[in-house]
Amino acid sequence: MRQVILDTETTGLEWEEGHRIIEIGCLEIIGRRVTEKRFHTFLNPNRDIDQGALEVHGITTENLADKPVFLEIVEELINFIQGSELIIHNAQFDLGFLDYELSLVNFPITRIQDICQILDTLQLARQLHPGQRNSLDALCKRYGVDNSHRVQHGAMLDAEILADVFLFMTGGQSELQFGNMQTDKKITETSVSIDNSHVNDYSKLLVIKPVEEEIVLHEKWLTLLETGKSLKE
Repeated sequence: MRQVILDTETTGLEWEEGHRIIEIGCLEIIGRRVTEKRFHTFLNPNRDIDQGALEVHGITTENLADKPVFLEIVEELINFIQGSELIIHNAQFDLGFLDYELSLVNFPITRIQDICQILDTLQLARQLHPGQRNSLDALCKRYGVDNSHRVQHGAMLDAEILADVFLFMTGGQSELQFGNMQTDKKITETSVSIDNSHVNDYSKLLVIKPVEEEIVLHEKWLTLLETGKSLKE
């Protein structure tokens, strides 16, 4: 299946408060190879950018004054991602903003989930590395991905980094090709056997399971813990 890595930058953290997308970056993966096909645009949000968001990505309203609005690029964006498996780090964040933008322009498609399969690399990382920080920076460090050039966030830059991280997470060995530049990277897996014969039998202990509300709150807390200021770091 064709896969598309997607990332966004926004004016703030909550689309429910009227915040908007200001940058979208997408790149294509086919057969575990990054192709040269990309979609990248900056957007004029027609509103101010929160100071906290500005500190994360460094994009100012002045930078965006001559950029297109979402309505002008929506068809091209949909054509690029439609039918693909969309790979996003903390998908809930980006999908919430994208669906909000679609609602503002009365586009026939109202939910990205209706035209794409979604793979959330934050959720995948939590399954692979429970109890650890799983921000994009933390995953880069864990898998040996060079992100030294990531001084500030950027949708296209973060999509490129996420592509590298994703291929490591899902294959153990990745061979990325960006244009004419090719890099081979390997991860060595070590099997560890553990002797549990001395472990006591705890099968009769009472297990108290969290209620749904507690699970939701815990997920939000984990996201904040993992990502710091930006909910999609």
